[in-house]
Amino acid sequence: MLSNFFTQDTIIYSWFLLPLFIFVARIMDVSLGTFRLAMISRGLKRKAALLGFFELLIWLIATSRIFHHLDNVMMYVAYAGGFATGTWMGMRIEEVISPGIVLVRVITRQEAGELIDYLRSCKMGTTTVDAIGQQGPVKIIFTIVKRQHLSNVIDTINRFNPRAFYSIEDVRFVKEGFVGKNVHPLSIAWKRWGPLFRKSK
Repeated sequence: MLSNFFTQDTIIYSWFLLPLFIFVARIMDVSLGTFRLAMISRGLKRKAALLGFFELLIWLIATSRIFHHLDNVMMYVAYAGGFATGTWMGMRIEEVISPGIVLVRVITRQEAGELIDYLRSCKMGTTTVDAIGQQGPVKIIFTIVKRQHLSNVIDTINRFNPRAFYSIEDVRFVKEGFVGKNVHPLSIAWKRWGPLFRKSK
């Protein structure tokens, strides 16, 4: 009796189970597609190719089901809804996993010695250049970090030089040099206030 619910002749199959399958399949293939584009933009060829294989495979399976039920309006709703949801999920996955590396460029008029010393103490390759901005002398700081550590690096910049201007660019290839490690906000606080606690003892 229960097995009859999963045959193509039932309303439950045609108007619920199959649209649900299409919806989930679209979420999966569009998420993979969004993530694949991120891999391509960062030069990760093998990962992009592997994602592309599974993306197209899932898309073909879902599309073949659509063509067998062209008179079912729920299939179109599920297909479009899965596409929209998959786009959002793909962007979220890309933010969480955050593959690749980025170049962080910081321009500050404020004395940046403390920020530079801290970045270097965290084994982050840091290059500084003295330059002239529109309102006078500035310091330009370049550092390369893994994308998953970017938020902590930005937090570091804001703590030491809250009015600094900074920009971020994707980097496709790095040879030699140092790729920055994670900079945790708690380590920033200890770097600033730890010596005071030690002196008070």
